Amino acid sequence: MNSKDSFEEEKKPLLHRLGWLAVIWAGSVTALGIVAWLMRMFMAAAGLSTP
Repeated sequence: MNSKDSFEEEKKPLLHRLGWLAVIWAGSVTALGIVAWLMRMFMAAAGLSTP
């Protein structure tokens, strides 16, 4: 048994892998939104906001 065989045996179902992809994507979008919101708050506090 080589490493290729063991890798193929450990493959998860497609729905499971797509689920993790969606979770990671949603987490990264949420984190980016939080960072953008914090930057806007800091810029507004420094008087750099637009009317």
